[in-house]
Amino acid sequence: MRRITRALAALGVAAAAIATVGTGSAGAADGSWAGCPYGAVCVYPQDQNPASSPSAVYWSYGAHNLSGQYGNHWVLNNQSGGAHAHLCQSYGGGSCVYDIPAQNGVYYDLGSINSITLDRP
Repeated sequence: MRRITRALAALGVAAAAIATVGTGSAGAADGSWAGCPYGAVCVYPQDQNPASSPSAVYWSYGAHNLSGQYGNHWVLNNQSGGAHAHLCQSYGGGSCVYDIPAQNGVYYDLGSINSITLDRP
């Protein structure tokens, strides 16, 4: 299955979250989630499961074009205030096919995804 719901996404990154909380490192205190800074949307390297170190971090609202992203990747939306992220098939944020609400993630085959949008609530 290409899409994973919030519950399954949470399970996939649970090990990283437990390690952060268990060691008392700064991750939980600063709002980061599996290495994704609070307020950002992060893409992780192909097949990195659980997610631990993002390969791309997006901060600004709008469309962000992807290049060379194939296979399964975690995409975590660690934005605040109900901001959404969308996975889109066209460059420039067109033909969006998957909505990721704030504080959610998805393990998704990015082969057909050419952009990610960060959208205000």
